[in-house]
Amino acid sequence: MNANFPWLTFIILFPVAASLLVPLVPDKDGKTVRWYALIVGLIDFAVIVYTFYTQYDFSNPGLQLVESYSWVPQLDLKWSVGVDGLSMPLVLLTGFITTLATLAAWPVTFKPKLFYFLLLAMYGGQIAVFAVQDMLLFFLVWELELIPVYLLLAIWGGKKRLYAATKFILYTAGASLFILVAALAMAFYGDTVTFDMSALAAKDYALNFQLWIYAGFLIAYGVKLPIIPLHTWLPDAHGEATAPVHMLLAGILLKMGGYALIRMNAQMLPDAHALFAPALVILGVTNIIYAALTSFAQRNLKRKIAYSSISHMGFVLIGIASFTDLGLSGAVLQMVSHGLIGASLFFLVGATYDRTHTLMLDEMGGVGQKMRKIFAMFTTCSMASLALPGMSGFVAELMVFVGFATSDAYNPTFKVIVVFLAAVGVILTPIYLLSMLREIFYGSENKELVEHEALIDAEPREVFIIACLLVPIIGIGFYPKLLTQIYDATTIQLTARLRDSVPSLAQQRQSTETVSLRAPEIGAN
Repeated sequence: MNANFPWLTFIILFPVAASLLVPLVPDKDGKTVRWYALIVGLIDFAVIVYTFYTQYDFSNPGLQLVESYSWVPQLDLKWSVGVDGLSMPLVLLTGFITTLATLAAWPVTFKPKLFYFLLLAMYGGQIAVFAVQDMLLFFLVWELELIPVYLLLAIWGGKKRLYAATKFILYTAGASLFILVAALAMAFYGDTVTFDMSALAAKDYALNFQLWIYAGFLIAYGVKLPIIPLHTWLPDAHGEATAPVHMLLAGILLKMGGYALIRMNAQMLPDAHALFAPALVILGVTNIIYAALTSFAQRNLKRKIAYSSISHMGFVLIGIASFTDLGLSGAVLQMVSHGLIGASLFFLVGATYDRTHTLMLDEMGGVGQKMRKIFAMFTTCSMASLALPGMSGFVAELMVFVGFATSDAYNPTFKVIVVFLAAVGVILTPIYLLSMLREIFYGSENKELVEHEALIDAEPREVFIIACLLVPIIGIGFYPKLLTQIYDATTIQLTARLRDSVPSLAQQRQSTETVSLRAPEIGAN
């Protein structure tokens, strides 16, 4: 196929265009439209994989598959897309999780056409967030992404769905204003007006200006990640969402915050990042400890897993602020790993709820005797979440730990305290996850539950979805290079740039370069 074909534009616009045809699909009970949505998802994912294998170069740290078309020339506004090591893994993750979420939505019978329309529209929107290279366009797709999530929560959610959906839109849309203000400020700074991300990153901003912009971005992306105390929308949203929406929230939406922190805050504002980094580390540790302790106290199964998600995202913050190749690589790996693990756990929570019709741990007990496949899958995915060796979560968290512990940007006392507190969070995780499994599956059966509910075991569709998620989780756990080779060139280049922004690290680098010039190695040519 032609290398000049606009691959990324096709990948973004194909599911959006297909979503517009959903009303025309002849369908009464949702059985035709679900096949239509699944086929569209599979075609788009197949194109993503094909493009990745044939057009993407692992050794190139810069933007690839770049496409730029003038949109509003007066504002220098362009339809500009491209991927590099930061965005390619997340584009692959988005295609994978969204296609599985479409399959997870099989039981939806209430307004199925609208449901699948929103799902397909989200598909293109989510990929656009990771691919666009124009700041104003980024803001637009970031905002557009919120509308389908709001409707999916408000129409198909639980009893408090309107409250959860309204809280979600208020938090995320309110925070998005910071993106717009910061984008406009950066665009109009200096002699040239541009929204192109590469041009914005090349501008020479004053430090005070960088700090203000960084703080604005941190609030906007901190809501999405989410960083405590900007996190309270997430447990409410997860508490009311359906299984496919859970998978999109945990698997993709939270990753947008982490991606944008690396892309905008670290890459575009490295000097401000050097000053904000210790605060990011402290926020990361707070996320890990506070969310793990809060997860302990939750008696609602969805909220328990939601706080577990917040805890795991704390490692991303520490990795971004580590100033080491290993730490930043661990942060990207943790985003992908958590996307897979979070999606699998929330899907199983949905499957369990469909059978027991309760989310309260007190009302469960002993259901493992009737639902053995679900018990086995839930246990396996929980082991992945508590970072069992051989699973992707273990590799990602270990990389962040070692990356931060070996960083020369912080004094030893600070590093010891941070590593100790983060380790406490890691120890808390298996305690609350294993106690959760014990309360759901072990012990004596709750007679009332067994008598009133038909506790049938997992059907082939559900086993297939979890098997698809476990393959990359275990694959990355045993051979992390599967994923790290995609982005290593980009993260190494970015780390070098970030280290140059820390005066002590820049001096250290200059002195080693001087020494190497003066004293060549013995035996060197």
